[in-house]
Amino acid sequence: MNNIIDEKYNTEARERWGNTEAYKEFSAKAAGLSEEKSTEITEGLDKILGEFARCRQNKNAPDSSGAQELVSKLQAYITANFYNCTDEILAGLGRMYAADERFRNNIDKHGEGTAEFISEAIKIKTK
Repeated sequence: MNNIIDEKYNTEARERWGNTEAYKEFSAKAAGLSEEKSTEITEGLDKILGEFARCRQNKNAPDSSGAQELVSKLQAYITANFYNCTDEILAGLGRMYAADERFRNNIDKHGEGTAEFISEAIKIKTK
C-alpha cells in the first residue's frame, strides 16, 4: 500500500476493519494511487488538522460554526479520498483521535489539545 497509511499500521487496520465495506473501499482506492497522489492526499488531511488547530487557537469552541464547518470538511475529505465516512464512522474516528496516543500525538503536532478539540467537535456533530 502507498504511504496513505503507514505499513506498520496497515496490519492492525486490516485485522480490526478488514471485513468492513469502508476498509475494502479504502484498499481499492489506495491500490490505484501513485506515490505523488498518496502524498497529496495525506498532506491535504494534515492541512485540515492544522485548520482545526488554528480554529482552537482562535478561541473557537468545538460547537462553534467554524469548528462544525471543519468537521463537515473533514468528513467530506475522508469520504472523497478514503471511504464513505458515515456519521457512525466519524464518531468512532473522533473517539480514536483523542483516546489513541498515536493519533493524539500526531494530531497534537499542530498544537497541544487539537486532537481533543477535534474529538469534541465531532461528538457534537454526530450526537
